[in-house]
Amino acid sequence: MFRRQGWDLTALLNAAHPQAPLAERNLWLVRLIEWLRHAPLKDDRAPAPAGDEPAAPAAPSAPLPIRRLRYLLRMLERHPDHAKAFAEVIASVWADVDAISLFAEVGFAPRMALWNEFLGRLRRRLLPLSADTKDLSELFELLFPHEADEQWIAAVDDELLQRLGLLFAGAPEGDWREEMRAAITVLVSSVRSAGLSGALRVRMDPLLLARRPFRNLATAWEQVEHALVENDRAALPGQLQYLRGLLDECRAAVRSVPDHLEEHGVSVDLMFGVEQMQARLRRVEDLLAVLLADHPQRELLRLVAALVAVVHDRRSIRTLFARHYSLLARKVAERSAETGEHYITRNREEYGDMLRRAGGGGLVIAGTTFMKFAIMALGLSAFWGGFWSGVNYAGSFVLILLLHWTVATKQPAMTAPALADKLRHIDSEPGLQAFVDEVAHLFRSQTAGIIGNLALAAPMVLVVQLAAWLSFGKPLVGAKEAEHVLHSLTVLGPSLLFAAFTGVLLFASSLIAGWVENWFVFHRLDSAIAWNPRIVARLGASRAARWSRWWRDNISGLTANISLGLMLGLVPALLGFFGLPIEVRHVTLSTGQLAAAAGALGLDVLKHWPFWLCVISILGTGVLNVGVSFFLAFKVALRSRGIRLADQKRVRGAIWARMRRQPMSFLVPPKG
Repeated sequence: MFRRQGWDLTALLNAAHPQAPLAERNLWLVRLIEWLRHAPLKDDRAPAPAGDEPAAPAAPSAPLPIRRLRYLLRMLERHPDHAKAFAEVIASVWADVDAISLFAEVGFAPRMALWNEFLGRLRRRLLPLSADTKDLSELFELLFPHEADEQWIAAVDDELLQRLGLLFAGAPEGDWREEMRAAITVLVSSVRSAGLSGALRVRMDPLLLARRPFRNLATAWEQVEHALVENDRAALPGQLQYLRGLLDECRAAVRSVPDHLEEHGVSVDLMFGVEQMQARLRRVEDLLAVLLADHPQRELLRLVAALVAVVHDRRSIRTLFARHYSLLARKVAERSAETGEHYITRNREEYGDMLRRAGGGGLVIAGTTFMKFAIMALGLSAFWGGFWSGVNYAGSFVLILLLHWTVATKQPAMTAPALADKLRHIDSEPGLQAFVDEVAHLFRSQTAGIIGNLALAAPMVLVVQLAAWLSFGKPLVGAKEAEHVLHSLTVLGPSLLFAAFTGVLLFASSLIAGWVENWFVFHRLDSAIAWNPRIVARLGASRAARWSRWWRDNISGLTANISLGLMLGLVPALLGFFGLPIEVRHVTLSTGQLAAAAGALGLDVLKHWPFWLCVISILGTGVLNVGVSFFLAFKVALRSRGIRLADQKRVRGAIWARMRRQPMSFLVPPKG
């Protein structure tokens, strides 16, 4: 019945009952808009009443809803009874619903919290709406559920707009103006409250708050509203100018918040609040434009089309997170870039220092390898085995950090944002060559890190195995464990897939580190450590200041290493609960395990293919650990900075030209 009635205009007009329950009248409006929107079914067109001359068809270029709206108006103009019932239904719905919600609430979250908004959008996407409502904003979503509605509403021409007055003939003249004035009062109150709240106020430029625009906003609007109601044309221009000046000052103050966040840490909730305030200020201007227009029909239609766009924009979950997490992603990438600069070597002195620090990291990883075998020998359950393995990895990585050594696979996720930042200047030839220089520095640094790690990790494991042979008559890692290592690390198995997955974890640890550092800076914990009375009383002023600087300098590194270690241990165990047999393959740890296996099986292992298949697998593991984490970090850095690498062919050509002319520059640092 709904399907046919939705297409049959005659049935729709006959069903217009102003005394029907509100839910039925709302549903009737929804069916009417559906009739405008959809083409008629075959042999089910809306016929003109008997005796009517067929009207000339509308221009074929006009959208279908516009053509059908013209037809509807012709029907109403020729049949006063239908027009009277039609207008009475429109007027009765307008009288029974809350229109303030449409003008003051559509597009805005009830609370300035991003996750609350996410849950609200998710609810609107999953749960159906009801026509039994007095909330015009909810009815509005039912009336215009398609994004294309904005286009055909905006396409209504002046002649058709003038004739549309028939649809609202029964509504009192001043009602919609009263509702709009009330909506502006609601919006001004929301802007004033948010602008005076501590979270945003302390992050605005004090110079822009000197005239107290948020405090004076409500009073200025009350004066304008009084002039509008009293039709005081003499006082209105000056009061209106003052109100708009305050709106501009509020807008400028709100725009200063992101600048503060750029320097002192990003909060997505605050960025969401900033956008909500800016949108409310725009809505106030839009409503004022309608109220002040001599012929408000066109401004009102433009407002309705904008509200349709806002409704559909607010339904998008992807848009919500893409918009509000972009600044956080950029700050995370920038903080990673600052850290990544320390991992890039540009001369022989820095290159030698990288080799030494990577060698130190290899020594610690050798000990990590034996601890890993010891944990496996305990026969713990999957979760506890993964947990203690994660603690082992995390403790080793933190020790390497505190000793100022390095693990090669930690570098790519940090250095990628630093490299991406150089892409801003590739438009010029010197900028392009500087970028190629940075690529060579980065590749050389990464190679030095891996060589340094492996050059000491594997020999140290072999030395310990040999010492155990000489001291106890058997190695620390036995033949059974060695055979398991050869079986699990072989290139013929899923090791390379696991290595790529490990690259994702390496990248994830850099994101976690950037997020935690941003959180640390945003909440001013370094200042709290330095100036909290209890902390200062316990540590003393000078020691508290040193601790403050130490935590500010090391919070990112500690978070990255602890999170990476725990993920390497726990993520495979947690995925195993879901039947996903995923393991991790870290190039330095895998090298240590293979060296331990060789130490247990003796020199004869070098004569057999299983050992060399593991060697090939470790080479692939190194490439995938580094490549996947670098690629993901590089993509995030590009996107967060809004960089579009359009001229990829030119960049690739410059890199290949450097490799042909100076291939050793990618492996050996320049002199001087």
